[in-house]
Amino acid sequence: MIVLSDYLILSAIVFCIGLAGIFINRTNIIMLLMCVELILAAVNTNFIAFSYFGSDIAGQIFVFFILTVAAAEVAIGLAILTLVYRNRGSIDVDVTNSLKG
Repeated sequence: MIVLSDYLILSAIVFCIGLAGIFINRTNIIMLLMCVELILAAVNTNFIAFSYFGSDIAGQIFVFFILTVAAAEVAIGLAILTLVYRNRGSIDVDVTNSLKG
């Protein structure tokens, strides 16, 4: 049987992979967005695990809100990246650094 600590270890591993991806790869914006999604998936795993083992449905409700925000983030982020690529010809972080106010 799978216990709570197994879910927490899996979530910690996925979270660390996402965090390492953000720190290691700072040039590709698409990779940064994927690493943020990995971090959100790790958080969702924690919410679901605690909700299941605590017999409370609140964690599962939070997961739906997080998934909704993540979907909106990806849609808006990819739309911005598409426009930046059309205007600048590249989506490197150094090129998009000119978006500062």
